[in-house]
Amino acid sequence: MFLKTHKSGSSTILNILFRYGEKHRLRFAFPRGRNDFDYPSYFQRWQVEGYHPGLCYNIICNHMRYRHSEVNLLIPTHTAFVTVLRNPALLFESSFEYFAHIVPLTWKLSGATSEQKMDTFLRNPRNYYDSNGFNAHYLHNLLTFDLGYDNEMDIEDFAVSNLLKQLDSRFHLVMLLEYFDESLLLLRDLMCWNMDDILYFKLNARKDSTGSRLSPEIYRLAQEWNALDTLIYQHFNATFWKKVEKYGVERMKMDVLELRRRNEELKQECIAGGGPVDASKIQESGLQPWQPLGKISIQGYNLRKNISPKHKRLCRNMLTPELQYMGQLGADLWVTRLWSNIRALLNW
Repeated sequence: MFLKTHKSGSSTILNILFRYGEKHRLRFAFPRGRNDFDYPSYFQRWQVEGYHPGLCYNIICNHMRYRHSEVNLLIPTHTAFVTVLRNPALLFESSFEYFAHIVPLTWKLSGATSEQKMDTFLRNPRNYYDSNGFNAHYLHNLLTFDLGYDNEMDIEDFAVSNLLKQLDSRFHLVMLLEYFDESLLLLRDLMCWNMDDILYFKLNARKDSTGSRLSPEIYRLAQEWNALDTLIYQHFNATFWKKVEKYGVERMKMDVLELRRRNEELKQECIAGGGPVDASKIQESGLQPWQPLGKISIQGYNLRKNISPKHKRLCRNMLTPELQYMGQLGADLWVTRLWSNIRALLNW
C-alpha cells in the first residue's frame, strides 16, 4: 500500500510500482473512472473499480485522502504500508505554484509572479486563506491532510502526539523526497526486490523545479505556516536515518552510487537528448504528461530512436506518464478522459 502524497516525487514511485506490478501480473486496486479515489474526500472501499468483499488486491497506490480503517479492510494483513514526505517549506512552494490559482481568496494577492504572490500570502496567510474554501487544503499542511488528519489542528493539541504514534504504527517505511535514492534502496530492502525494480526517471516535474527560490525568511514563514507538516517531517526524518544506520551507512553510499550509475546508463539508452523537454516538444501523445489547470508547466520525454531490443519496452514504460500507464494496465479512466476533453474544448 503506497500512499501517494502530493508534490513529493510520488509519480516517479508510482511508475516503479506500475512496472513491478505489470512484470509480476499483480492486481491493482484502481479508482472507478478516474486517476484518484475521489480526492479530497476520504477513501472508501467502494471507490475501487470492480470492488466486492473478498476480492484480493496486491497493490493500491493512487491519490487518496487516507482512511486507515477502509484501506485495512481492502488488502491482506501482511501488506507493506509505505508513503513519501517532502520538506514542508519546499512542498508549500511547489503546491502554491501548482494549485494557488484554483483556491479562492488567493486571487486578490498582489504581485506579478507566483513568488511575489507567495511572499504576500506567507506574510499574512489568514488574510488570504479560508479553511472552508474550495481546495484550501492545498495551501495549509497538505501532508497532514493527505495522511487523513485535520490539517487545521493546533500544534499544541494533545492529539498531535497520538497522530505521530499512529503513523509510526501504520507505516513500515516513510520515504523522503530529499533523499530519494536512499529511500528507494530502503524500499528495495523492505520488499526484497533487486536493483532493476527501482530504476527510475524523474516524472511529472515542473520545468522550473531545479531548485527552491525561497529566501531564508520566506522558508521560515512557510515552515511556520505548515507547522503540523513540519513536525511530522522532522519526526520521520529522524526515523529515516535510523533505518539507514540499520541498512548500513557504507553499504548505502555504495548502493546509491550503483543506482545512479544504472539510471544514467538507461538515460543515455532511452531518452532523446538525454533529458526532459517542454510539453510542446514531446512528439508522442502517449508520453504527454497531465498539465495543471490553466498551465502547461509539466515536462516529459522523447524516446530515443534505435533503442536496443533488450531495453525497448523498459524505456517506454519508464517514460510513460501515470494516466497512460494506468490505461495500459486496464484502468477505466472515463471520468478523467471526459474532463480532459472538456479542458481541450475550453482551452484550459
